[in-house]
Amino acid sequence: MLLPLNTPQDIADVLGYLQHHLHELTERQDVSKNNINTTLAALTAQLQQLTQLVANFPPPPVPSPPVSPPPALTVKQTRPKLSCPSDFSGERHNSHVLLNFCSFYIHLVLEQFHNEEKRILWALTFFKGGCAAKWSENVFHQEVDTGVFPIQT
Repeated sequence: MLLPLNTPQDIADVLGYLQHHLHELTERQDVSKNNINTTLAALTAQLQQLTQLVANFPPPPVPSPPVSPPPALTVKQTRPKLSCPSDFSGERHNSHVLLNFCSFYIHLVLEQFHNEEKRILWALTFFKGGCAAKWSENVFHQEVDTGVFPIQT
């Protein structure tokens, strides 16, 4: 939209309006940044809780040597199947669902998770929406930039 700017006052008025609008946008951006930083801090704390819970699982008991049944009676053992939780977007009210699922699943198949990093990486696969996805992406960017996975426990 072109405004007829006939006088220096017209120009000053338009400039004042634009400066005021820019100031409002800057304030909104600052509020958004603060909200994102608060959410990321909360997600980091929740992930640390998750990794601590996973780390505190006792090691599986050392099984005694199995007694082999006769070949005709061999039965294949199956594990209970858990349905996957919905993707995690960073909403606090859904964090306990994800935390419980990860804890149960890792406990059921502990032999598939040889170290903390594998447990953490697997848990991050559910961080697919909202602030959780952004946070997870930042974690992987840090690893690319530094060569070190930033979450150790």
